[in-house]
Amino acid sequence: MECHFRSSYPLPRRPSLLLRDFVFPAKLRLSLQKLKGSSLVNHLVIKNACGFGENGSVNGSPISPNKVFMEEAIGAEYGEGFESFRPSGLLKVDVDFLNDRLQEGFLQRIRYAMKPDEAYGLIFSWDNVVADTRSLKLNSWKQLAFEEGKEIPEGGDVQRLILYAGADHVLRKLLLWETSESELDRLKSRLSQLYYENLLELRKPIEGLEEWLDAVSTARIPCAVVSSLDRRNMVEALERMGIKEYFQAIVSEEDGMESIAHRFLSAAIKLDRKPSKCVVFEDDPRGVTAAHNCTMMAVALIGAYPAYDLEQADLALGSFSELSVINLRRLFAHKGSNFMDLQKQIVEKAPPGRRITTDTIF
Repeated sequence: MECHFRSSYPLPRRPSLLLRDFVFPAKLRLSLQKLKGSSLVNHLVIKNACGFGENGSVNGSPISPNKVFMEEAIGAEYGEGFESFRPSGLLKVDVDFLNDRLQEGFLQRIRYAMKPDEAYGLIFSWDNVVADTRSLKLNSWKQLAFEEGKEIPEGGDVQRLILYAGADHVLRKLLLWETSESELDRLKSRLSQLYYENLLELRKPIEGLEEWLDAVSTARIPCAVVSSLDRRNMVEALERMGIKEYFQAIVSEEDGMESIAHRFLSAAIKLDRKPSKCVVFEDDPRGVTAAHNCTMMAVALIGAYPAYDLEQADLALGSFSELSVINLRRLFAHKGSNFMDLQKQIVEKAPPGRRITTDTIF
């Protein structure tokens, strides 16, 4: 299965496309046969479609744990990307390759000179940036503990580790539950099932996000959302929240990306924007690092982590309501986050005038 790339500009607000149906720019032709046989394509179908079976199955197929409760690698530590195949052989797609191949054409440069905001691409992490998944995950753990006749510690530090560490580590090291492989697989499968059940109750995005998406849509800045969820559940969740129309691209479990950075690079390709012109919205220091590894700007949302843990971000804020499109321009002008603060104009006082006298010699 071969995908051909072509320029997608201008970008209307339209439903997101599947990766196998996505048409990429002609200057970057990739074949995605590597993903075709991946086990990740066997995505979950939640119970509002056909219902869960009594044995913890969906549509007769058992649920297998996915990356929702896994600690993913940061990726691109040395600018490396991911590999794909095409008839001529293996193609390595890395950060430098994308920054070179996704350069703007002549007409695009003229357009961006008149409308510079349209040259950017915005990439939103699903977890705690688009949706409040902390409560979803914590409720899933508490429900699992209740079913198993156990308890989840109430300490803030412990609960943070539960939310951000992998399920294997939580079950073995933190909660000290059953450690046999078969029992671990059962618990992780049930945990994923509970998460998808709770996902059905999600109705609202993060506060201020919809207004921010509307503002960048007016400025015709394309947006993408990245997640470890499968595409069907991802799209349905965005539709329930009423924000699906704002995203021109979705990177999901089916795309087969192996790290956080690879998801960001995949989003840049789908948006037809070079990585160095993209802004990533994250709440996790590891996501901020991944964005910088991809030569992208990083805007951190304070909440899951305090501000001092997000110092590496190019901009840290408490809410989307603090943002304006002008902030994006200042990020790329290398002005930094100081321009988010109100500053008084410094008026230098002129030096006191000196009386010049001329001695006249008669």
